[in-house]
Amino acid sequence: MAIDFTFPPEIDDARLLVTKFFTENVEPRIAAIRSGNSKEDFWVAVKSLRDQAKNQGLWAPHMPEEWGGMGFGITAVAAMSAEAVKYTMGPYIINCQAPDEGNMHTLLHFGTDEQKENWLKPLIEGTARSCFSMTEPETAGSDPTQIKTQAVEDGDEWVINGHKWFTSGAHGAKFAIVIAKTDPDAEIAQARNSAFIVPTDSPGFEMVRDVRTMGGGGGHAEIKYNNVRVPRENMLGERGGGHKLGQVRLGPARLAHCMRWLGQIEQALEMLVDRAQKRFAHGSLLSEKQGIQWMMSESALELYASKLMVLHCAYKIENGMDFRSEVSMAKHHVANTLWKVTDRALQVHGALGYSDDSPLAQMLISARWSRIADGSDEVHLMRIADMVMRSYNETGSINHAVGDLPV
Repeated sequence: MAIDFTFPPEIDDARLLVTKFFTENVEPRIAAIRSGNSKEDFWVAVKSLRDQAKNQGLWAPHMPEEWGGMGFGITAVAAMSAEAVKYTMGPYIINCQAPDEGNMHTLLHFGTDEQKENWLKPLIEGTARSCFSMTEPETAGSDPTQIKTQAVEDGDEWVINGHKWFTSGAHGAKFAIVIAKTDPDAEIAQARNSAFIVPTDSPGFEMVRDVRTMGGGGGHAEIKYNNVRVPRENMLGERGGGHKLGQVRLGPARLAHCMRWLGQIEQALEMLVDRAQKRFAHGSLLSEKQGIQWMMSESALELYASKLMVLHCAYKIENGMDFRSEVSMAKHHVANTLWKVTDRALQVHGALGYSDDSPLAQMLISARWSRIADGSDEVHLMRIADMVMRSYNETGSINHAVGDLPV
């Protein structure tokens, strides 16, 4: 049979090298800073560690070698991301973090040669950051056909007016990829929007505030576009192609989130197991109590299914196959597994887990975000149901919507 769940040697070597690099170089250095045993500034250390990773060839695994990346497919990136996320600033240190990772893919596939030189190259080199500006406070983020931000032609320029929020990564970003309505009268709703590259130092680009969330601040900006002018050549992709570009970007980006979440799920489960085997209460170790064992086994079952979903979806993407149903299933299942396993681990840790003495409290807050980001649970369930019905109605079988597997 052609089914093989082992990685080629070069991918497995890269995955193990990630672990080695972070355990030997990153964690000791960051731990020393946090404990006060080092006077080094945190961000100076992170910059230095990024340089080290780049020099060792652990850099932008998702980008082609001719652009300075490692040239790996999404399956290999999944393996590396799942390892890197277990460590402080892991994906960022190897330049494979959201939203830049998704924006790199978008520019690579939709950008002109000039756009790639001006905007993609600095992202890959690590000399610039970017953001993706689509969600609006006045419209449902899960339905981009309702976008109100408008871009109007004026000579050789586009004039953009609108209101966005949850533009993740906007603080410190060199540019934003903005989705705006260019053709409000287009018969097909999905053809009304276009994408633009907007430098964040453009006149009229107003950073209103940082939207504070359960996890604190610093990540999600509210932005107003007040008569922001960009040259005609800053349109990214074709006119009316904003919806398509967004979906092409968000499909693999959703899977990229899942890749990172796998590492977090594994970390939470390992913490659960470790605590349960060391904590003695009411006559026995927690690990000897059936209720705790069920937490372990259910978490292991859900993690196993999550890994298989991610690997299969990555396989379909790499082979140019339809992956829409699979990526929705993976996004829903992995996000919910992250939430449940982290919550169980916190429960087993008791008050310690709820405190800041353990990373689990912050991990649980981050896990709650996963069920909303890049499409809420309900939207993905709706899409899965739609594809199941479509598969049945068109072929008489649901198989195409559940992996198209030969079983």
